Amino acid sequence: MISKKFVRSLVVFLAFALILSSFSMGVFANGSKGNLNAKPLELAELFGEHDLKSSALTTVIVELKAPSIVEAKNKGQKQSKANLKKEREQVIKALKGSAAKVKREYDHVFSGFSVELPANQIPQLLSTPGVKAVYPNVTYTVDSLNLQPVDFDSVPNMMESAPFIGSDLAWAEGYTGKGLTVAIIDTGVDYTHPDLAHAFGDYKGWDFVSNDNDPQEGPGQYHGTHVAGTVAANGAIKGVAPDANLLAYRVLGPNGGTTADVVAGVELAVKDGADIMNLSLGNTLNNPDWATSIALDWAMAEGVVAVTSNGNSGPNNWTVGSPGTSRDAISVGATRLPYNVYTSTISTTEGVEYHSAKVMGFPSDEELLALNGKEYEFVYVGLAYEKDFEGKDLEGKIALISRGDFAFVDKATNAKNAGAVGAIIFNNVAGEHADVPGMAVPTIKTTLADGQKLLDELEAGNNTVSFNIEFDKAVGETMADFSSRGPVALTYMIKPDVSAPGVNIVSTFPGEEYAALQGTSMSAPHVAGAAALILQANPSWGPDEVKAALMNTAEDMINPANGKVYAHNTQGAGSIRVLDAINATTLVVPGSHSFGKFVKDTGRQVERQSFTLKNLSSERKSYSFKVEFAGNPDAIKVTTSNNLNVLANKTQQVNFNVQVDTSKLKPGYYEATIKVSDGTTTIDVPSILFVGEPDYPRVTGMFFGKEDAENYYVGSYLPGGADVLEYDIHVLGPGNTIGALLGTIGEFTNASAPIHEFLWNGQLNGNNLPNGDYVLIVWAEKAGVTNYRAAIVTKD
Repeated sequence: MISKKFVRSLVVFLAFALILSSFSMGVFANGSKGNLNAKPLELAELFGEHDLKSSALTTVIVELKAPSIVEAKNKGQKQSKANLKKEREQVIKALKGSAAKVKREYDHVFSGFSVELPANQIPQLLSTPGVKAVYPNVTYTVDSLNLQPVDFDSVPNMMESAPFIGSDLAWAEGYTGKGLTVAIIDTGVDYTHPDLAHAFGDYKGWDFVSNDNDPQEGPGQYHGTHVAGTVAANGAIKGVAPDANLLAYRVLGPNGGTTADVVAGVELAVKDGADIMNLSLGNTLNNPDWATSIALDWAMAEGVVAVTSNGNSGPNNWTVGSPGTSRDAISVGATRLPYNVYTSTISTTEGVEYHSAKVMGFPSDEELLALNGKEYEFVYVGLAYEKDFEGKDLEGKIALISRGDFAFVDKATNAKNAGAVGAIIFNNVAGEHADVPGMAVPTIKTTLADGQKLLDELEAGNNTVSFNIEFDKAVGETMADFSSRGPVALTYMIKPDVSAPGVNIVSTFPGEEYAALQGTSMSAPHVAGAAALILQANPSWGPDEVKAALMNTAEDMINPANGKVYAHNTQGAGSIRVLDAINATTLVVPGSHSFGKFVKDTGRQVERQSFTLKNLSSERKSYSFKVEFAGNPDAIKVTTSNNLNVLANKTQQVNFNVQVDTSKLKPGYYEATIKVSDGTTTIDVPSILFVGEPDYPRVTGMFFGKEDAENYYVGSYLPGGADVLEYDIHVLGPGNTIGALLGTIGEFTNASAPIHEFLWNGQLNGNNLPNGDYVLIVWAEKAGVTNYRAAIVTKD
């Protein structure tokens, strides 16, 4: 039982948890009793927790032992569509006579099928010959935030991100992506947009949501069109690869999409001959062994450059989610372009000052500075819902807004739509709230106390505010706080691999429009477009070379908060620079390295590892190597050749030994940089080493929803499983705080990774819990370390 001593005194403000669409599952444990003479069955691996006694229908992804066509080819084995069809039919035949219904079948980059069946038939699947693994059909959503429509006239001036990474320099050299095809696996694409129509031929892709050959973006959706524009727009704005061809695969509907459809999209894109694919989508599962990640790994092996967003769950470590956890695909973090910082003071009638006032965000320097030295009438609009502006004149005025309920950017957008030229947003709790770049109108933030002062002045009839705004400093490219961080659970790989602009990115929007969005969704297509330019310049390169070139030539970024280079698990190898990647003469593959974990209690642990060095130049090169660990710990030693000669256009493996004395080191992870130099150019390879059991969060997310009239599904995401797992219900206190503990609705041991779920009958201590809002806390303990997640849930 996990101690409640801490939680009973805990008072924290809670964020609403993302409730993912799921399936009927529950707890299942194998008993240890049995006949010693019994012959054990060989069972397939089961991912997630399922209620194997339930007859409720659920959808799972079945992976077969028979390798896919691509996997077999890469392993020197023979495989055919006919043979895989036969393998699938044999497994499916074992389910005949049941309610099982096959949904999708895969053979190219993933071997298997998706099937809807009663959960109590999953054991039959696990014991069926030919089945390798069974995965839950989890939900994927887009990795973007904060939609902001923009005026057409401002678009050309705002499209800065493609030139920033050096795309224009590549264009000047004649590399525009011509002849390369990029698959947009997303919400569909408005291929009629004037900036995108050039990129589509007669065959435009496939819609897996509606199951037809028209991948036009669905009503109310816009994400795929925005992503496509960043890759290949060529009109009022220019994407990274303006002459590239596009294919669209709609795998996400208004409520997201499923593993079954995402894998199908990846598979069809490979079959259709895409050179590059972009997946600006994800979930919170930090797990590399997932059907989607497996499909991407084999797509890379087949010669298709797979690019995926890293997720928007930062800034903490271990927040990367699938498919950003893929071993081979290029995972991309989000950066903010260089920007200017301004100071601000505001005052109202008779010089009343508000000392907490700071610039929160703005659409452009010019619009912010336009407020300077001027006096405006301000109007209180509450939380700034659209309805809050009804009957109020905001034209040319300042909107005074309270924080709460929904996103800051949406508040600013509503203010702009009402005619306001600026906004002041005050906090709804003590302290300062975050800066948000790219707001629709210049926005000042204040504390709750200063917000109350503004309301008091307004009540007294003092309804004008003056602004004094001054330039403070320039800040270089920085990482976005929302960008998810690595490492990846189980493989301990550094993620993201690289980073690219992802804040306030202007691109195409359905209906001949344009909009600004932010998220790692916006970063990934910069890299997908860059891959098209790189492949045009280096047509003999494969995905590994493209990935290595982007990583080896990326630029480190400096964290303005401390003046130091960002950690590897924050920025990956750094921010991409296209022309440098095109002109690379040496490649280190892979572009990052994990030494893994060292857990020996006494003495030294020695591991032998390697990477590959490719000399792309026309002359022999001599390379030197140096490994620098942060803090230079004496207990870690890496030895390799001091000098290595590699002939022109040749490849050579570099071996090295890693020796770690864990008794002299504190548990944790140690960052390192492997410096590879040819005497002229030095390539920095980000590396990481773990001492002891890694500090990954034992629980990374949770979900709760209505299963039927009497039951609720409750669950959590566990990267490494849990030795002990507990679900507690608390009173929801004032201001969304944790109140008194009411009781425990579920206690479990030895829960497997990466998903746990069970059915709850709505009772607590034998009595029905009244309907209403509560706090659900999930506690997970693994290897002696306990973590928790909390969310507000509604029982109705």
